[in-house]
Amino acid sequence: MLAQITDDLVADLAELRFGPPVTHVYNPLVYARAAWDQYCARFGRGRREVLFLGMNPGPFGMAQCGVPFGEVGYARDFLGIDAPIGKPPVEHPKRPVLGFECTRREVSGQRLWGWVEASFGTPEAFFERFFIANYCPLVFMEASGRNRVPEKLPKAERLPLNAACDRALARTFEHFRPRWVIGIGKFAERKARAVLGDRDVRIASVPHPSPASPLANRGWPPLMDAGLAELGIDI
Repeated sequence: MLAQITDDLVADLAELRFGPPVTHVYNPLVYARAAWDQYCARFGRGRREVLFLGMNPGPFGMAQCGVPFGEVGYARDFLGIDAPIGKPPVEHPKRPVLGFECTRREVSGQRLWGWVEASFGTPEAFFERFFIANYCPLVFMEASGRNRVPEKLPKAERLPLNAACDRALARTFEHFRPRWVIGIGKFAERKARAVLGDRDVRIASVPHPSPASPLANRGWPPLMDAGLAELGIDI
């Protein structure tokens, strides 16, 4: 089912166009589809207790390797993802897609998957109860190479984007039937509430591991542990 959800989301997004200040848009569900499919096939079967939801890919994470929060080292060495990575149709010269050859570290992914490894030991132990996905699969970049988050897009571009991502989220929820949908950051929580607020599911958020967060920079794993403990989710 995840493959069909992906196919339909890719088709919906292919119709969309984005203007300045966005100059480049990457969709890793297209050029890194083999890695995403491998991630889903290996870890995305069956029901889950918790669906973690991120916002959209980082330029050195999922944009490189097709895995949500996919810091390349963890995607390859911890999750065991090994698949060919292509290129977006138009590549930003400051943000080349190097796949598993990328040497830049995605700090958010490094923190998240590092926490998973330290807390659960193996990917299988984590994915028995949890799954991680993104609300939006697209990466938006300005002429300077600066990342632009989806919520900063003009309304005329944002609404059709949200409609496509909302449909995919609702279907992903039906696939996993989790007890919890937990946003990694407040943006994802708001999207989950807007799409799934009338479903039989608990919705919350945990702190985002972004290096832009002073709290996360002082030590993110304890924040994650405390956030889950407050919700009554054991790890």
